[in-house]
Amino acid sequence: MERNNDRNDRDNERGDRGDRGEKEGKKSTRSKYRSEYPADFHFDYKDPMTLGRFIMEGGKIVPARISKLSLNQQKRVARAIRKARSLALLPNGTEAYDNFERPEAISAKPLSLD
Repeated sequence: MERNNDRNDRDNERGDRGDRGEKEGKKSTRSKYRSEYPADFHFDYKDPMTLGRFIMEGGKIVPARISKLSLNQQKRVARAIRKARSLALLPNGTEAYDNFERPEAISAKPLSLD
């Protein structure tokens, strides 16, 4: 019996089990989704800068668990990326990404000849 009490005393001295991970005060919570893209954000296929953030270096679309988008947003991003690739606004295929640099920003002002 005395041996069992010694074991409990040692466990309490080391701080094992009972107080692991407990912190004082409120726990900080991290948002599951990205705050910069609200639920009704429109991912435009004509905006390669925004879509480029959701494409890996090899040309694959970044998964939702990494991009922190909701399921509905991820579907809309994938659809916009596929549409932009078919219109040649984004490169298509892994070989194209070897020779392709990040998309350039397109000016919002129309071209004017003065």
